[in-house]
Amino acid sequence: MKDVPWDAYQVFLLVARHGGLTGAAQVTGLSAATLGRRVLQFEEHLGRSLFHRSPTGYTLTADGQVLFSELLAMESAARRVEQWQSEARGAVTIRIALGSWIGLFVTENIGALVTERDAIRLDLSVGEQRSQLSHRENHIGMRAHEPEEPNLASRYISEVAYAPYRRRNGADFDRWIAVEEAEAHSAYLQWPHRHKAAEIAITVNRPRSLLDLVRAGAGLAVLPCFIGDRDPQLERAGDEIAPLRHRQWLVTHSDDRSRREIRLVADRLAKLLKAHADLFGGRKSARSQV
Repeated sequence: MKDVPWDAYQVFLLVARHGGLTGAAQVTGLSAATLGRRVLQFEEHLGRSLFHRSPTGYTLTADGQVLFSELLAMESAARRVEQWQSEARGAVTIRIALGSWIGLFVTENIGALVTERDAIRLDLSVGEQRSQLSHRENHIGMRAHEPEEPNLASRYISEVAYAPYRRRNGADFDRWIAVEEAEAHSAYLQWPHRHKAAEIAITVNRPRSLLDLVRAGAGLAVLPCFIGDRDPQLERAGDEIAPLRHRQWLVTHSDDRSRREIRLVADRLAKLLKAHADLFGGRKSARSQV
C-alpha cells in the first residue's frame, strides 16, 4: 500500500519481535500508549487484525504471521544489498545479537573480536529479546537453548551459573531487587518473584539496572556468576541457584558459516567465551581474567 509509511511496518515488526508494547517502547523511546495507538491505526488501515492482545503481551494472528514473514524476507533482502554495498567499500558488516549480560562481557573484550587491521564493521544488537537469525536478521547470536530452526548452525560454548549477590561488605539484610514481573522473561529474572516476592523492595525495567543497584548497596539480586564473580564491588550472598544453570550456544545461519569474515568473528567469539568457561560456570572468581 503506497500510502502506508514504512515506519508503520517497522513499528509492527518491533512489537511482534518483542511480544508486546513494553519491549518495543524501550527500543524506540516511544511510550507504550503511543505504540499501541500506532499499531491500532495500522491494523485499521490494512483492514486486518494483526495481534491477539492479552495482559501478558501481544501474539500474532494468522494475518499478522503472514505479514511478519513477508517483512522479514524484505529485511533480509535489504541487508544483503547493504552487505553487498559495504563489501564494495572494502568493509564487511557483521551483525551480532547478544543478551544484556553477554553483551556487557563482549563489549569489555571487544578487541578479541575485531582489530584495526580487519576490514570488518561490527553491528551489535544488545537486549533481552531472543536472537533472530533465520532470515539473516543477524549473522551471529547467543542462545540459552540449542536452536531448533533447520537453517541455523550452533556450537556449544559453556554452562552459565547464577547466584545471589550483594555489595561487598555491605549490610546483611533480606531486601531484594528484581526486574518487574511483566519484563521477567528469563528464569533467573522470575526467580525473585517466585521465591522472594515479599522481600522485593525495588523493581526495575531492565536487567542491567540490577548490577548498578547492587553496587550501590540497595539490596540483593540474582546475577550471572560471570558478572557477579568478576566484580570487585560484589560478593555472593548465598550458594549458586542450581536450577537456573543452563547451557549457552553460539548460533549462525547455515548459509553464512562459510563466509570468511563471519566465520572469523564467530571463531574469535567462541574462543573468547570458551577461555572463560570456568567463570561462566561459576567455578572461578577470576576478575583478573577479564
